[in-house]
Amino acid sequence: MIRYFCVLLLMVSAFAQAPAAKKAAAKPAALSAASKACLGCHEGTTPGIVDQWKRSVHYKKAIGCLECHKAEKGDTDGFEHNGAYIAVIVSPKDCSSCHAKEYKEFQASHHSDAGKIMGSLDNVLAEVVEGNMKPNSPAAVSGCWQCHGSEVKVLAGGKLDPATWPNTGIGRLNPDGSKGSCSACHMRHNFSRAQARMPENCGRCHLGPDHPQMEVYTESKHGIAFAANRSRYEPLMEKKRWAPGVDFEQGPTCTTCHMSATAELPLTHDSGARISWTLRPAVSEKVDAAAKASGKTVKAWETRRSDMKQVCGACHATGWVENWYDQFDKSVNLYNDKFGRPATKLYQMLRASGLISNGVDFDDKIEFSYYELWHHEGRRARHGAAMMGPDYVQWHGNYEVAKRFYSEFVPELKEILEKAMHSGDAAKVEAAKKVQAELDQVLNSEVHRWYLGKMSQADRDARKKAAEEFKRRYAQ
Repeated sequence: MIRYFCVLLLMVSAFAQAPAAKKAAAKPAALSAASKACLGCHEGTTPGIVDQWKRSVHYKKAIGCLECHKAEKGDTDGFEHNGAYIAVIVSPKDCSSCHAKEYKEFQASHHSDAGKIMGSLDNVLAEVVEGNMKPNSPAAVSGCWQCHGSEVKVLAGGKLDPATWPNTGIGRLNPDGSKGSCSACHMRHNFSRAQARMPENCGRCHLGPDHPQMEVYTESKHGIAFAANRSRYEPLMEKKRWAPGVDFEQGPTCTTCHMSATAELPLTHDSGARISWTLRPAVSEKVDAAAKASGKTVKAWETRRSDMKQVCGACHATGWVENWYDQFDKSVNLYNDKFGRPATKLYQMLRASGLISNGVDFDDKIEFSYYELWHHEGRRARHGAAMMGPDYVQWHGNYEVAKRFYSEFVPELKEILEKAMHSGDAAKVEAAKKVQAELDQVLNSEVHRWYLGKMSQADRDARKKAAEEFKRRYAQ
């Protein structure tokens, strides 16, 4: 009897631990007849899309195909489709009919302006240096535009230009005038909150040599803590609120810090609302500096930082947060003062003086050296400091910045000046003298004079003392 009882317990236990059968989603209360008609075809032609939709909150609230894809007769991208007038693109403006607050926040965000990079040096690289000299260079279409967004162009009959569609770039320009793509983060057609909150979702664009946020996050304690607790968190991340210190106790993701609600702050779709530095340009500045200079009124960097400190405060003590920001600011200022500003000024003087071509980008080696110094290594150092990734601050960042500056940028600059000095062209000689004077001032400054062998005896003694103390400390 005991044996049979034990067998019965094992059977019950096995049944309890067996994977649950696939649970059918609850049917919506009243799906429109028009959307039901769409399903009549699409359950057969695109069953994957229909299944995604049936797992969504939209499905539960009876928001179907036509509720999102319906177009008006005046819409440039509208067309007749099996008795309905629709558009392929569902733009943020379309989503705003239900999500007005989110739409307003996103349209005011830096993400929505991501398409502006198409006028930058990055696009010169993709269209000219890497590309085929055409406006729709494949290097840009399949590369830059897929993250930053293209201007979607409509052909006859509402068809979309294959050079500009498909595209879910975060700064996409839509036919209705709205910016961005909600499905860049909330992927079609289930539009999951949990999926949008995953670090890999942001890592689709935020990775690589010039903005390695995903790699830095993975190395950071935040990323490690999330990985350790992922299986515990994932079932809960579909909740509307996912607040640090309230709904979970460690392991924030990108959206936690930049967008999620806290005990004091509401959820926001402006991902830059809590950022105080801009780490993108050659020389970092406070995030509101450009707007202030142009006379615009925007959220002050001090307020943005205060909001981010509230996020940090959900898990960290006040002293910890203040000290961390002190470290972060000093790291950014070190890059700015030692390398960013001097290299930028010297480079600009070269171009303005005509010692390198001013009308053609990337035809001089020093242009690549300068670009990678700030655009690659300099960004990595700064992003590493911002996200607590020490290896990206040091070996992928500051070390590479210093190596680029001392072993490439400065020697290349000296070679250009030497050539100009012996050119016999009085204008070039005079220009070279001015740049040389600036270079001399830079290299003779306190932070660079070691390069010239001019480190003071006091500095040498201090370095020797520090080395000896280090050896004693670790010899014990």
